[in-house]
Amino acid sequence: MLSIPAKDYRKLAKQRLPKQLFDYIDGGSYDEQSLAENVNAFSRLELRQKVLMDVSNIDFTTELLGTDYDLPLALAPVGVAGSFARRGEVQAVRAADKHNVPFCLSTVSICSMEEIADHATKPFWYQLYMIRDRAIVSNLIKRAKAVGCETLILTVDLPFPGARYRDVRNGLFGDASHWSKIKRIYDLISHPRWLYDVGIKGRPVVFGNLVQELPMAKSMEHLQEWISTQFDPSVDWDDLKWVRDQWHGKLVVKGIMIPEDAKKASEYGADGIIVSNHGGRQLDSVPATINAVDAIVSAAGDKTQVMMDSGVRSGLDMLKAKALGANGCLIGRAWVYALAAHGERGVDQLLSTLKEELRIGMALTGNLKTESINKDSLIVRE
Repeated sequence: MLSIPAKDYRKLAKQRLPKQLFDYIDGGSYDEQSLAENVNAFSRLELRQKVLMDVSNIDFTTELLGTDYDLPLALAPVGVAGSFARRGEVQAVRAADKHNVPFCLSTVSICSMEEIADHATKPFWYQLYMIRDRAIVSNLIKRAKAVGCETLILTVDLPFPGARYRDVRNGLFGDASHWSKIKRIYDLISHPRWLYDVGIKGRPVVFGNLVQELPMAKSMEHLQEWISTQFDPSVDWDDLKWVRDQWHGKLVVKGIMIPEDAKKASEYGADGIIVSNHGGRQLDSVPATINAVDAIVSAAGDKTQVMMDSGVRSGLDMLKAKALGANGCLIGRAWVYALAAHGERGVDQLLSTLKEELRIGMALTGNLKTESINKDSLIVRE
């Protein structure tokens, strides 16, 4: 069933959220060129329309990392998603399970992996950052195993946080000036619906997976300070091997943008890779991820699945990614906009819309199964 498109949820989220939170999820790094290009690059890909075929039965079944899902789609890990709606990660995993698509929980989520496990009806994915204290990493891996996670997503493109100037302008990470603090407080209280839903009824608003490391962390300022001291810029390929030795489920490396890194990830035991520029939030002026997919699929080989994120906003985007060889896509901002707008119902409606958009796209390009989508669905101009 078609509801409103992802871009409309963005408008609703902007109305509902305090500016500092909306800009945190909506913004990118530096001049936000890659942020914009992630979306624009999809629009430049043309589909090849094919008609007079029996497309009455479309099969969306998609195998990702050994499990069959109902769409070539997963909900990407988004930090502090529980700040955008009350117990936001719980609401999102419920919607994902209803549609039989994977949900991936962030290391820096508001809801803990144990809380998510209490509400999930299917195994969810867990996203991991490498932290200087490897004992913390080992503990997070053990906890993920204990709650039944079968897939670990190791994000490797954040040795340092990107230069996100919207957050700096909003004083999100601790501008000490008196006037900035007043503006931030006014921003929060001028959104009473959000304040009641998240700030009051959504308690505890802490970082659920890191309560031992950040027992008093109740603000983005605390989180940023911890990230700047604990995220490890010395991580290398040997650390990927160390994680592979610790984790015996499916291992996916997120943040790959060049073929040689894709080959190495495969060599070091990754079951999958995610082509990602972190949604344009890390290094600006890098290519749109959809433009990097084709070469990385060729480099990864048959044993390593390739997924992509950054810029996916519609079912047609999913179709184009599949046509270029990706096994599936992840959406981040899109599901958070829907969550901020209407909670679990918003994420549910968004996933229904994406499925219907994909159905129409597959029908009009002559694809009866998602697994049969290939480059024949695209117009290649010399």
